[in-house]
Amino acid sequence: MISRRDLLKFAGAGGVGSTALSGYAVAEAFREHVTTYELTPPNWTPGLQVRLAVLADLHVCEPWMSVDRVEHIVAQTNALGADAVLMLGDFVVGSTLGSYSKRVSHKAWAEALAKLKAPLGVHAVLGNHDWWESHEVQRLRSGPTPAGSALRDVGIPVYENTAVRLEKDGHAFWIAGLGDQWAFRTNDDDRDEVVPDSHTAYIGVDDLPATMRQITDDAPVILMVHEPDIFPHVSKRVSLTLAGHTHGGQVRVFGYAPVVPSIYGSRYAYGHKIEDGRHLIVSGGLGCSSLPVRLGSPPEIVALNLGGAHGSEA
Repeated sequence: MISRRDLLKFAGAGGVGSTALSGYAVAEAFREHVTTYELTPPNWTPGLQVRLAVLADLHVCEPWMSVDRVEHIVAQTNALGADAVLMLGDFVVGSTLGSYSKRVSHKAWAEALAKLKAPLGVHAVLGNHDWWESHEVQRLRSGPTPAGSALRDVGIPVYENTAVRLEKDGHAFWIAGLGDQWAFRTNDDDRDEVVPDSHTAYIGVDDLPATMRQITDDAPVILMVHEPDIFPHVSKRVSLTLAGHTHGGQVRVFGYAPVVPSIYGSRYAYGHKIEDGRHLIVSGGLGCSSLPVRLGSPPEIVALNLGGAHGSEA
């Protein structure tokens, strides 16, 4: 975990206002909690009860998201007793690091995540920072990414426009994972992260039609995505879409986030959204991009009780 010296050092140079506000914003970035949603999504099988734990946007780096802190988050997640754990990308910090950060080896953080336990497995998609991290991946416009390889090396499947059929108590459901929508930059700007003003700001590896073609029956579908911007194009065949990426705005004042990395602004910044009978839940995530501060948007582990499932919380 981060030391008090590091905390105070950044509080003095955080650039988010007064020293007191800076210190609070940095401290809030380390107070992860569990946010629980209970719902029965559309097209849900009667009698199917599933508990999911969702992790997003770890952005592993020293000292802000150390391996020790990842292991603590893993222990909190395991204590939820979820049937499956879903990870929504941005495991790393991307191609650039701030003055107060340094990289952590992929092997170290992946081995920490390998300690996640759930009877129906651990499932992951990659985020934009996982693609942006490697200049070679950007140059070739092709994977594999270092983050994706690290996850696969420890036995965690990474979904890229693929789906798997699972069963709980004799009832089937699908976990589908979309390729990242911001995988490749369309210019030489190496900043993390530029808020796009159009769909052409980035080139994705996402293929929603190909992902959905793998669904071979009428069992419910849970779709994992990194960026929530795909949601207007998701059909009603999907019971629930889960996204990360936005960090809930990372800084919210009276519920308003001035900067959200989405072409839709704050429309999908955070929480449970329902549009045209379709359901989306956007996690606030756990780590930080750019400055290691959070204000009004504390880091969270999401627990989903679907179809009436319930259990103890950590």
